[in-house]
Amino acid sequence: MFPAIVFLVATVHFAFLGYLVIGGFLAVRWRRTIWPYLLVVSWAAASVLLHLECPLTSLEQWGRRQAGMLELPSTGFIAHYLTGVLYPGGSTFAVEMVVFALVVASLVAFVATGWRRHLTIRHDGMGRRA
Repeated sequence: MFPAIVFLVATVHFAFLGYLVIGGFLAVRWRRTIWPYLLVVSWAAASVLLHLECPLTSLEQWGRRQAGMLELPSTGFIAHYLTGVLYPGGSTFAVEMVVFALVVASLVAFVATGWRRHLTIRHDGMGRRA
């Protein structure tokens, strides 16, 4: 059972990171998704800037201990699963900057499309949309 928990938590962790990268662009299309995306961005920024311990990493560590598996390294989930696999070791700062740029670009696109939609809505002169 505990290996399944480890797998599930790691899957959720990957989904979280994927949503961090593309969630803002999804919000351009589905505008109401901006609120969960802003929560994800806030948590990610706080965890990087304040070096907060990720609850998903802690849960995976617990599951690994219960299953008798090796624990994640002290550097955590990203160092174990991504660094050296998806990008070379030593380029973590560069990857963080790319993710930051994608987040900013998606938020700019969200605001720009909202502004454009606002300008193109026609009103009937009585405050109602035509």
